[in-house]
Amino acid sequence: MTTDKWAQWLLTRRDGDSADLRARHATQLAEFRDGVLAGADLAADDVVLDVGCGTGLIGFGALERLGPDGRVIFSDVSAHVLDECRRTAGGDGRCSFVVASADDLTGIADATVDVVTTRSVLIYSDRKAAAFAEFFRVLRPGGRISLFEPVNRFAEQLRPDDLFGIGNSPVDDLIAKVCEVYRSTTAAATRPMTDFDERDLVDWAVTAGFEAVELDYRARVDVPADPIGDWETLKRSAPNPLVPTYGEAIAAALTEAERERLDSYLTGLTTAGTPTRRTAATAFLRARRPYRNR
Repeated sequence: MTTDKWAQWLLTRRDGDSADLRARHATQLAEFRDGVLAGADLAADDVVLDVGCGTGLIGFGALERLGPDGRVIFSDVSAHVLDECRRTAGGDGRCSFVVASADDLTGIADATVDVVTTRSVLIYSDRKAAAFAEFFRVLRPGGRISLFEPVNRFAEQLRPDDLFGIGNSPVDDLIAKVCEVYRSTTAAATRPMTDFDERDLVDWAVTAGFEAVELDYRARVDVPADPIGDWETLKRSAPNPLVPTYGEAIAAALTEAERERLDSYLTGLTTAGTPTRRTAATAFLRARRPYRNR
């Protein structure tokens, strides 16, 4: 049984341990994976370092695109999620596993990999500039980085209390109380998730020494999105590994009568299949280590 917060979130808390919600997430995750791998410009014999690999979305996607001489190094701060990757790898000799954080890749020697990939990893780091320096260090001359990051500052500034994407509603007062639980109890832990924007990503890459830096940025405000689906399942899920589930935050924020009012309204939206509205920003960044020192 896993007790690691990263593994718990990836395996159950991200989707409330619901196969239906997991399948809904899978479509979007596949888009992120494919965007990162397209930016990586993989060759058949590349050595890929997947930093913050989680359950291996990017790493195993890369493995499918590599030839018999290609390799993937799965690295993560969580030994538990690396165990999941080992099980998935099933003894594939092209796979290796290293416990490491993005800003300290000590287990990876200098100039030994061709590509560094990440997906939603830097948002958890207090030392993002150091992470870019580590990416640069482990890459061979001409090596590439291909990264995906959500730019959470965008939604925080535009729609700070639109927790479920339902816009103005009769339960805005209750949702504001739930949001305040997240802000007051998890602010220190989640600060790295909102302390940067897309311009910082470019600056860190340039400062680390990368060239051919390209960033694709997408911002959406109140764009129609899928209905909530199942309210009880959503309450069992958490927006990230560092915070309570929605249900836990609701229990901490609201009285029994308030919880009943929120449940009644959100259940009604679910039954009616009312679309939500999504406000979010994302960035794909790719860059190259120069072939020669400047």
